[in-house]
Amino acid sequence: MTTNFLVVGGTGKSGRRVADRLRERGEGVRITSRRGAPPFDWADRESWKPVLDGVDAVYLTYYPDLVVPQAAGDVHAFAELAVASGVRHLVLLSGRGEEEAEACEQIVRDAGTGWTILRCSWFAQNFSEHFLLDAVRGGEIALPAGTVTEPFVDVRDIADVAVRVLTEPGHTGQLYELTGPRLLSFADAAADISAAAGRDVRYVPVSGAEFAAGAAAQGVPDAEIGALAELFGRVLDGRNSSLTTDVERVLGRPATDFADYARAAAATGVWAR
Repeated sequence: MTTNFLVVGGTGKSGRRVADRLRERGEGVRITSRRGAPPFDWADRESWKPVLDGVDAVYLTYYPDLVVPQAAGDVHAFAELAVASGVRHLVLLSGRGEEEAEACEQIVRDAGTGWTILRCSWFAQNFSEHFLLDAVRGGEIALPAGTVTEPFVDVRDIADVAVRVLTEPGHTGQLYELTGPRLLSFADAAADISAAAGRDVRYVPVSGAEFAAGAAAQGVPDAEIGALAELFGRVLDGRNSSLTTDVERVLGRPATDFADYARAAAATGVWAR
């Protein structure tokens, strides 16, 4: 099978869904991981070229986040190598309200090939697949978010948009801001999770230092804790408290509501004590 698509971060929340959807369409897909064949590591630039061989389009995610200092340099070097390798379309997963992410977006725009930016708000799946899973199971979500509201976006919607962008014409040179259809505070999100899970889950506002200590106690890697603490300290200030219709613009259907996400997640048993 011809490898048409590379999914960088193909074992992550959005990447694995993008890869699955592309495979369901019969597309040739290569995903990156440190244990992949060939292996890929953002910290080892010698590992980048082999994964780009024969690839037409790339879904590009960066770990741990575009906010970290080395991200811009890595994205610049990867984009240059991708273009030199014949990649014709770069689709960057970006973060809404992040100045560092916007700098990486500009790097992709200037790379010299087709591009599309998917600028996303807070992932709903952070509550069920990432660093807040244990908190939800324990009944207490402690975050330095105050009463700010967020338009939580379902990662399944992001993956659907990414596949449309990668496989259909008309999206080159576009910036899509992907949000859910409703603004919720973190207390609202906890209430929706409580209703779906059938037990009490509450939101507790904490300081950045308290959040970092709690994440460390739950085994979140130090590099990820640093990126999250830095990010939360700046972007959870209301700058993202607005909605877009870009999910519907691309998919022709409304974005998934957080309550629907919560019911689907609860049905899997992921939040069982």
